Amino acid sequence: MLYQSFQAFTDLAHPVRALAVAVSRGMGTDWATSPLDYPLRKLAATYELIALGKLTHSRPDFGISAVTVNGREVAVREEVIHATPFGSLLRFRKEMDACGPRVLLVAPLSGHFATLLRGTVQTLLADHDVYITDWHNPRDVPLSAGRFGLEEYVLHLVEFIEHMGPGGHVVAVCQPTVAALAAVAVMAEDQHPAQPLSLTLMAGPIDTRVNPTKVNQLATSRPIEWFEANLIATVPQRYAGASRRVYPGFVQLGAFISMNLERHLKAFGDLFHCRVKGEHAKADATRKFYEEYFATMDLTAEFYLETVQAIFQEQALAKGTLEIRGRRVDPGAIRRMGLLTVEGERDDICAVGQTLAAQDLCRSVRPYLKNHHVQPGVGHYGVFSGKKWENGIYPVLRDMIQMTQQTL
Repeated sequence: MLYQSFQAFTDLAHPVRALAVAVSRGMGTDWATSPLDYPLRKLAATYELIALGKLTHSRPDFGISAVTVNGREVAVREEVIHATPFGSLLRFRKEMDACGPRVLLVAPLSGHFATLLRGTVQTLLADHDVYITDWHNPRDVPLSAGRFGLEEYVLHLVEFIEHMGPGGHVVAVCQPTVAALAAVAVMAEDQHPAQPLSLTLMAGPIDTRVNPTKVNQLATSRPIEWFEANLIATVPQRYAGASRRVYPGFVQLGAFISMNLERHLKAFGDLFHCRVKGEHAKADATRKFYEEYFATMDLTAEFYLETVQAIFQEQALAKGTLEIRGRRVDPGAIRRMGLLTVEGERDDICAVGQTLAAQDLCRSVRPYLKNHHVQPGVGHYGVFSGKKWENGIYPVLRDMIQMTQQTL
């Protein structure tokens, strides 16, 4: 009844939020020159907060229509290269002849849509031909499409890399670093012609025994049966995925918010005060972040439970016990490939050392093809977004791609 209760509350709150949206839009934001007095400005800002405080369950637009390449603006259009019921391989095609090395950006399947990596895509696009895993919301996928667990996720990555073609590069952010490493290992063992030239793993839980965080401790605090009994719900009948068992995105979002509740409350307070004072650029930036942050998607029950058990409780890949289609995954099978691991000094989700563990697992990759980078002063999201990503991390990633492009 968890999902049904959430849906009932959402339905009841809809008229209030719809009114708040209408009033907020009607009053506008040009208060610095308007005749509105202070109480009315506070009222308008309050309505804006009410309107913002809602969850959406559809993917926002990437909104990337152009990118600057070598000082000139180049048009960009989205193109679905391959699709399954659970995800699409989306390409950001630049309207130019030489688009750069092909890069598959593997987005997390952890309660948010791939658009959370919008900034990552925009940075990569300047020098590369960018593809992304655009995962679909399971509540919109009918039961007839079958299951989607950790194994299916890995096999989707293999399929997407195949469609991107030989000579590409893979960049995985956060949770899918394990699946990406497993997919590339499987391809290497099969001597697949589309094996990537480089693999970049960013802030991911390759080995959660290293410097465990609150997230890791929560995952190991209870048996997997507890997670299944308390966190899994059934999609309501009104949706295409009716009766599919899922880990709801609103539960995941609630867990993330509770980890940093004071910070989020402060952000909403700052938005209110900035709007009242007429500091609209600051307020708009905060609003834009939360509109994206509150766009949530569900996870299939099997994917969530298998991820918690295999990655966070058993550290299966790190211990050499992870199996895909009945055979052990061995990162040691990877030989001719560049490997870059990236971590944030202040990451409280994937601590320093957890992603670095991939360096030892890929024991057959030659040392000159390996690199590890710790970015000072950034937390989890700073690894793939913001100025330190653009100025500190991205140049290292770009150099790895260029080096392997020329060497391998």
